[in-house]
Amino acid sequence: MTGKVRVAVVFGGRSTEHAVSCASAGLVLSAIDRDRYEVLPIGIATDGRWVLTSDDPGLLALSAGSSPSVEAVAVAGSEIIPRTGGSLVISAPGAVPRDLGEVDVVLPLLHGTYGEDGTIQGLLEMTGTRYAGAGVFASAAGMDKEYMKLIITARGLPTGRYVVVRDRDWSSGASGAAGAAGAAGLGERKRVLDEIAELGWPVFVKPARGGSSVGITRVVCAADLESAVEAARVHDPKVLVEAAVEGMEVECAVLEGLDGGPPEASVPGQVVVDPGSSFYDFQAKYLTEGTRMHIPAPIPAAAAAEVRRLACAAFEAISCEGLARVDFFYTPDGRVLFNEINTMPGMTPASGFPMMWAASGLPLPQLIDRIIQTALRKRPGPR
Repeated sequence: MTGKVRVAVVFGGRSTEHAVSCASAGLVLSAIDRDRYEVLPIGIATDGRWVLTSDDPGLLALSAGSSPSVEAVAVAGSEIIPRTGGSLVISAPGAVPRDLGEVDVVLPLLHGTYGEDGTIQGLLEMTGTRYAGAGVFASAAGMDKEYMKLIITARGLPTGRYVVVRDRDWSSGASGAAGAAGAAGLGERKRVLDEIAELGWPVFVKPARGGSSVGITRVVCAADLESAVEAARVHDPKVLVEAAVEGMEVECAVLEGLDGGPPEASVPGQVVVDPGSSFYDFQAKYLTEGTRMHIPAPIPAAAAAEVRRLACAAFEAISCEGLARVDFFYTPDGRVLFNEINTMPGMTPASGFPMMWAASGLPLPQLIDRIIQTALRKRPGPR
């Protein structure tokens, strides 16, 4: 027994953001205080298996020439089975399962579906395991951009215009549909397309329950709209189409308050997209050298204060816990518009969340420590 807090760093997962999750884990594994924490790196492979992995952060770097994966760093033959009481059991082919003992807390560095959306949070609550970050409801609400925006709007936060494209409205209008049902379906698809056209051009078409800018298309005319919707539907049958907002993209990092206090917001930062990229897509976000964060964001002090206020308001609107990153637009006429909240923000070297907290006086090792200590104060099970 080491006397240290035992932290399971869980990463990878079955979503399209698998590589980003691996990169987040790499940065956290490189910075976590090993004098205080015993770290158990656990990867979730793309087929859903939980496995022990290497503890070498260098194997999890994301670059234009390297896409990290759990499969590449897995310990051969290992498989993890979560058990009630926060315990983990490892099994290997032909071997007697070996009890790894209790884990004090799980740091679920999972992005996207099957991780950031409340699924792993529900599993951990069923097993009575403490975990960092948002609970089941906040995770699910934060992942589904339609319901995220409905809640945010109901709380009075300003946001841009959007149209939701549901599967039944789109699929029933597919070519080849027969009879009256097919005609009605075509009518529904036309209605949706007409609603989108009323947003004006350009628009951004994206999976409603996705992240890391995967599956997003910037559309500048009606002729390209249907193909963009189909591209987003590869990742999610529900699609969100957002009106473009003129202005700069501003992000703000949020942490749950200490000892039950209100949430705290970092210094806001501006996303400066690589000049060769048309918008902040996956390539621009993680793989191009020209994209950077300008911290603090070059906006008036009053606007920065409003960004921080709204970031905390969004955090509380969906009952978030632990940590989040909230994204905004700052318009030329001085307005601050909510864009989205990420309940498990990226923690890669290119991610704004750790950079904004570092600029606010909380470097990465202390940031990780605060996230873990906040989680340890939670009771196991439903919150």
